[in-house]
Amino acid sequence: MSQLRSAGVEKEQQRLLRHVVLFRWKEGTPAEKVGEIERTFCELPSKIEQIHTFEWGTDVSVEGKSKGMSHCFLVTFASAEDRDIYLPHPAHEAFSTLAKPHVADVLVLDYWGEA
Repeated sequence: MSQLRSAGVEKEQQRLLRHVVLFRWKEGTPAEKVGEIERTFCELPSKIEQIHTFEWGTDVSVEGKSKGMSHCFLVTFASAEDRDIYLPHPAHEAFSTLAKPHVADVLVLDYWGEA
């Protein structure tokens, strides 16, 4: 029984909180502005130590189901507390201020990764 309990605790400690952000840009947003927004988001891991891992990319799906969302950013945290520090962090707030005027739609989804 103790082995099962230990395995359960170990699995719990390995869980990571995924924060998925998808953007659809407003019609007419210049490519240069989108590039600036991308770069600013990509700088967040160097400014916010609570970010465990980070990756991003643009839509390459052949299914045609993106609903106009073209950019996906995946920010991973070791805990909900780390995510809760990230959200109001001044660097994240500055990013949001930069992006907001150019965002037609955004989808944010958080989930606990299960292996």
